Amino acid sequence: MDLAARLEQLDELVREAKSMPLSSSVLVNRDEILELIAEMKEGLPEEIKRARWIVRDREELLAKARQDGEQIVEQAHEEQLRMARKEEIVARATTEADRVVAEAEERARVMRTEAEDYVDGKLAQFENSIRKILEASQISTKSLNRTLDQVEVGRERLRGPATVAEAEFRPEHDLFDEEGDR
Repeated sequence: MDLAARLEQLDELVREAKSMPLSSSVLVNRDEILELIAEMKEGLPEEIKRARWIVRDREELLAKARQDGEQIVEQAHEEQLRMARKEEIVARATTEADRVVAEAEERARVMRTEAEDYVDGKLAQFENSIRKILEASQISTKSLNRTLDQVEVGRERLRGPATVAEAEFRPEHDLFDEEGDR
């Protein structure tokens, strides 16, 4: 299961959790939440591995493009030497060799540019995915923190004052519920 699916599952657990009476707080299974978070942490290295594979693929493509370019240039130089040996076509050979070299360098440049563009696009997609996952994670964390705060407030209200002195000095607004009734 990928990280985004786990975040969806976590979101669903919080949304479908049983509500606390008289509050907007919910009860969630701590073990389930912690297990999902652990799975997300384990899944993160997979996303990083994918990024490394993309970078390695980029490097391999660039190396192949360089090798192909060098091979083309080397072949062009060999062709140039072969043609230069024939005295009657030296001028034509030089022109042709220069054209082949320029063409090879242009092809190598185009291949290199295409490889870099491809890898850059893949890295941009990966970056966007990571940003979305991070944003979803941050939203879930904020939501969980709000829920925890609400649970604590609810528990505090249920406890009430512990002593007569606390009840005596408790502010007036605490003695009323939300509608103003005693």
